[in-house]
Amino acid sequence: MIVLRRMSVAVLLAAAVLPVLLTGCGNEESDEIVLRVCNWEEYIDEGDWGEDELIELDDGSRIIGENNMIQDFEDWYYEEYGEKVEVRYSTFGTNEELYNQITIGDVYDLACPSEYMIMKMMREGMLVPFSEGFKNASAENNYYSNGLSPYISSVFNSLSIDGEPLGKYAAGYMWGTNGLLYNPEEVSDEEAAHWDMLLNKDYFRRITIKDSVRESYFVAAAMYYYDEITDPDFKNSPDYHERLTEMINRTDPETVKAVEDILVEVKDNVYSFETDAGKADMVTGKVVANVQWSGDAVYSMDQADEDGLSLCYSNPEEGTNLWFDGWVMLKNGLEQDERKQRAAEAFVNFLSRPDNAIRNMYYIGYTSVISGGDSGLIYDYINYNYGADEEEDSVEYNDIGYFFENDTDEANERYTVITTQDQTKRQLYAQYPPKSVVDRSVVMACFDDESNERINRSWTNVRCFDLEKLFK
Repeated sequence: MIVLRRMSVAVLLAAAVLPVLLTGCGNEESDEIVLRVCNWEEYIDEGDWGEDELIELDDGSRIIGENNMIQDFEDWYYEEYGEKVEVRYSTFGTNEELYNQITIGDVYDLACPSEYMIMKMMREGMLVPFSEGFKNASAENNYYSNGLSPYISSVFNSLSIDGEPLGKYAAGYMWGTNGLLYNPEEVSDEEAAHWDMLLNKDYFRRITIKDSVRESYFVAAAMYYYDEITDPDFKNSPDYHERLTEMINRTDPETVKAVEDILVEVKDNVYSFETDAGKADMVTGKVVANVQWSGDAVYSMDQADEDGLSLCYSNPEEGTNLWFDGWVMLKNGLEQDERKQRAAEAFVNFLSRPDNAIRNMYYIGYTSVISGGDSGLIYDYINYNYGADEEEDSVEYNDIGYFFENDTDEANERYTVITTQDQTKRQLYAQYPPKSVVDRSVVMACFDDESNERINRSWTNVRCFDLEKLFK
């Protein structure tokens, strides 16, 4: 079982940020490359693992984070390219915070926003495309191009802004879904299979929902269109996924008002809107269900297991939000500096090396977009965490071939994880959901300014007061 380690970002900053080296009398900078990286808080391996945290895989691989990932990258880069690079690492808490930092003048070379913010930055011309060399899968150090999951690659290729594919400007880092984390002793699997559980008066003040307009809007939109989404003709249509994506991303005035009304009802029933407290509230039993990102759900399940409490995770049948965070290179930082761009692309590649992807997954609890290509480390790591002996009395066969190759019988046979039956709704399910779940997983669009204004005004009405009534 994964044991998550959440440490203060200050530890990493202290280790990663070094003074710029000077030459001569101290007034002339060296040729050292300075790479400014901005990432989510607690979203990278910070090292200092204990000996009991050593990961030993079946092929003999031994993986452990002795140093933080930033230091290891700086050492690796010097060995590979013969140049010194200093990573100046900083963090942000929300996509909007990152965007505001950039627009008021903060300068970064590499950042890791979520999918909709990547598309917004593309639309505003803020990004530099990854080089053709970065995409060259024949290069030995191109771990990203060689190891990116085919499924994630197909999602990237399906998204575009003004005719430009997202994959031209972004390289994936972590991915997952939104769902319901719940206590199966208090909530039935059937109740957790539908978003309208948030309105169930049996759970008055015993559920939490995300204090985020986008996540909450998705949930309420799925509730509003429940009858259409669950209609058999809709679900069996050849363009089901495209129609579901369009429906969940509607921002016309009628839909926005209906979503607002639903969220007002939800607000009256839930314990709170929260951003991070839901994890602890689930573990301590303060609430019995929580709208949660899959990675945080894994963290909560792991922590609850230590206290003898078994939590479960569900992706409601109406549909679920598919999200991912990805690396982008910023124009205001790189300024056409080829050496700096090479270092930025090397940083992404280094994190995409299978053993490093495992280190980051272990440390933060989220799921890497890397499947490993010809390397079997990622699949071995999944079995290391969740695998069970086939001879055990009650086992479950989990086909996850879609993530490693394609959704074919041959791929699923090669990539079947045999687990105990209790994993059906637990950590493996949250990290690598079955194909039936990803088929109803939708990426939220990058809305235009008019839609954003409409949605944000509606969200203010939900969280604070009804502005329209106030000014009538």
